[in-house]
Amino acid sequence: MSILLRIFRRPDYISDTTEFIEQLKATKPSVEAGQRAGRALLWDKHVDREASREWKAARVRQKPYVYFSKPDSR
Repeated sequence: MSILLRIFRRPDYISDTTEFIEQLKATKPSVEAGQRAGRALLWDKHVDREASREWKAARVRQKPYVYFSKPDSR
């Protein structure tokens, strides 16, 4: 370690939040497995790129002002 790093090195700081999370994971090891299961449920999904491409191609353009209805053309 260089001399500058030794001079300006702060003592190892652990925030209260980090201590709480580490303590929670130590007392309840199932928490991390639950987090991984929740992430897999909501975020880790297989994306079908072909279906996505077809969906984007089939999209109908929205009118510039959606709240205005055209008068009947009689």
